[in-house]
Amino acid sequence: MGRLMLIALRNLLSHKKRSLLLGLAISAVTMLLVLLTSVSNGIQSTMLRAATTVSTGHVNVGGFYKITSGQAAPVLIDYQPLKKLVEKKVGANARVTDRLRGWGKVVSPTSSIQVGIAGIDIEKEPTLAEVVTIAKGDLMGLKRRGTVMISEKQAKRLEIGVGDNLTLSALTVRGSHNALDVEVVAICKDIGFLTLFNVFVPKHVVRDIYLMSKDTTGAVMIYLDDANGSADLAAKLRTELEKAKYRVMEPQADPFWMKFPIVSREAWTGQKLDVTTWEDEMSMLTWVVKAFDGLTAIVVGILLVIIVVGVNNTLWVTIRERTAEIGTLRAIGMSRPRVLLMFLLEAALLSVSATSLGAILGVAGSALVNAIQIGVSEGFSIFLMSDTLRLVVAPASVIQAVVSISLITTLFALYPAYRAARLRPVLAISHVG
Repeated sequence: MGRLMLIALRNLLSHKKRSLLLGLAISAVTMLLVLLTSVSNGIQSTMLRAATTVSTGHVNVGGFYKITSGQAAPVLIDYQPLKKLVEKKVGANARVTDRLRGWGKVVSPTSSIQVGIAGIDIEKEPTLAEVVTIAKGDLMGLKRRGTVMISEKQAKRLEIGVGDNLTLSALTVRGSHNALDVEVVAICKDIGFLTLFNVFVPKHVVRDIYLMSKDTTGAVMIYLDDANGSADLAAKLRTELEKAKYRVMEPQADPFWMKFPIVSREAWTGQKLDVTTWEDEMSMLTWVVKAFDGLTAIVVGILLVIIVVGVNNTLWVTIRERTAEIGTLRAIGMSRPRVLLMFLLEAALLSVSATSLGAILGVAGSALVNAIQIGVSEGFSIFLMSDTLRLVVAPASVIQAVVSISLITTLFALYPAYRAARLRPVLAISHVG
């Protein structure tokens, strides 16, 4: 095997120009695949971090409460026993908190906008300060009663600043309108549509607007170390909650606010729980990642076809030029399997070295893009939830790119190598040109 490897290496070096051109092409495809995969990982990572900080947990135990069959509110009553049960089931490796949910109108002296109202306990939201960048004011101002944090675009539209007052208006569970004055204590930089259509207030503000008691909340949110376990945990919690005699809604991969029409049409009253994952709550955004992954697959597929054709053609040319050499090797005793293996080793050496170089260039390119901090258009930032493009290099994706491209190029070299091994020694030796 060592001798065949040496022969394969010398054959590649004896045709430097051809090997270099083909190797650069394979490297370019690998580099592009690593870069595109890093972009996809970066988009998903950015969206996941922003979404699970601003709007949703990795897993959410929310629900609806209906006073009558036609009136539904996204609230949990007597939520403390439920929260303790969830904390017990998820264990110490997850962080559990709760938020209130609301929908209403923010009114300034000059304008008004419809927004989602998130009622939070800022002291129990450590990641909010890491994700949300404050442009003016102080995020910790939300510790005080009657306060609100809005985004820059909201502040511009409402024509207000830190220290000004706004009026929050909402329709209560019983169908009456209620309003409350709040002070703007912080204005954050925009994070896509999540801050464009949401404001943050202390929990008591939501309870006061909706006339709810202290034992009521909107959703119990669970934050995991690994978001990939969200679906499994959601399924486990549904089972455990049903065992605990809670009424649980059937799984539906939609955000909670899209479920109002369905819930309102159903005849039941009282409390029902709705267990969702972050992907359910942000389902309208996951198409961005899926679309980019699909585009990546198409582009890389086309380039791989080109590379495979190039490898095949190169090997056919190589076999034609080395027909006499193959005949000589066969005549002095080299078996057909060893001739086949020799050509496969050439293809494997070329592809592995080229893909490794491409992977290194792809990782370096990703680091360079992150260092430069390339800005994105305003339209794309709404879905990306960031104003800069961030690439995330996953070691598993890099290894997968190297292995898959190397394997594909080597396998497609099998047929021309097989034809080379089938050449008859006498005819091959006498071959000219």
